[in-house]
Amino acid sequence: MALMPVADALAAILAGADPLPEEMAALDTAYHRVLARDVAARRTQPPQAMSAMDGYAVRAADARDLTARLKVIGEVAAGRPFERIVAAGEAVRIFTGGVVPDGADAVIIQEDTSVEGDHIGITEAAVMGRHIRPAGVDFREGDVLLAGGSRLTDRDLSLAAGMNYPELAVRRRPKVAVLATGDELVMPGNIPGPGQIVYSNGYALRALARAEGAETVDLGIAADTVAATTQGIRRARDSGADILITTGGASVGDHDLVKQSLEAEGVTMAFWRIAMRPGKPMMHGRLGGMRVIGLPGNPVSSYVCAYLFLVPLIRALSGRKSIHHTRETALLGRDLGANDQREDYLRARLEERADGTPTAVPVNQQDSSLLGNLAAARALVIRPPFAAAAPKGAPCEFLRLPE
Repeated sequence: MALMPVADALAAILAGADPLPEEMAALDTAYHRVLARDVAARRTQPPQAMSAMDGYAVRAADARDLTARLKVIGEVAAGRPFERIVAAGEAVRIFTGGVVPDGADAVIIQEDTSVEGDHIGITEAAVMGRHIRPAGVDFREGDVLLAGGSRLTDRDLSLAAGMNYPELAVRRRPKVAVLATGDELVMPGNIPGPGQIVYSNGYALRALARAEGAETVDLGIAADTVAATTQGIRRARDSGADILITTGGASVGDHDLVKQSLEAEGVTMAFWRIAMRPGKPMMHGRLGGMRVIGLPGNPVSSYVCAYLFLVPLIRALSGRKSIHHTRETALLGRDLGANDQREDYLRARLEERADGTPTAVPVNQQDSSLLGNLAAARALVIRPPFAAAAPKGAPCEFLRLPE
């Protein structure tokens, strides 16, 4: 089978990945959820002109002369409006957040006044509109302030509350089940036997999925048998997973049984093997409504493939407006040789030159088993298929890794 280009593989994975159904979420549970539809303000904010400072509400025409003396006829505090109209020669004591009384069109801050019994003098002339927040200066009823498909930030939640929403319509979180395979794997904290290694892939994969807003299900480690692998696939389906991620067993060895087990369970395979490094032995298929991504077992290959393919899929199912990674540009920090037919994703450090230009420095050892290099990397430098040799200082494209 010919190797599938990375772009074609991603297109196959995203084909038909429509947003999941919506559900209501209280504001306290809506952080980083994805809005299902636009949200318009239910009220005008502020609903009336409000004072921005502590001071006195006055008519600007009465307080332009520093010899003016104004009679204080009442007080306005936040939540306690003043019902009378301010007439010529009058002032109303007002506090921040208080509704500006009718007739008043300026606020003189208390530092610019002197109290003389029931009158005030001024040390700075009033200016019409000064220290007043007009009605609707923040937003007006009907204004669309939050867009469907956006992921809610902490500031968005405050805005939604101000717009008078106790809950919001959001997309259901995709459920991602992660199944590891391999007799050689033992859980962290155990002492590996001869030929065994400590299982690490699932921790990065589940964290990556959760960071994108997904729920995760840990299906543990399946032994290298068709029976154990198919049991894990069934558990994923029974859990209601939208996506099943397998890690390991995706290659062509006698003990790589994931493809065989998936097909035995009725998974329709869209592709198997892609033209990228690391991660050539990756597969994708579907079992009913459950999408399956079979990742390689090497930890770097597993993570890079999940970052490139799983993350956009989660975003698409979540209803995000923007689902693709943003490519950035930098200068190479070292020479690179010519590339072959596979698209390379090189782990790299990010540095900055004295003039602020970013530099991407690919690490010397790109072996797909090296966890230390993966953890230290901040970017993936992208090398197209058949790219010519590139000298240090040449422009390159990179993807910034999560931090």
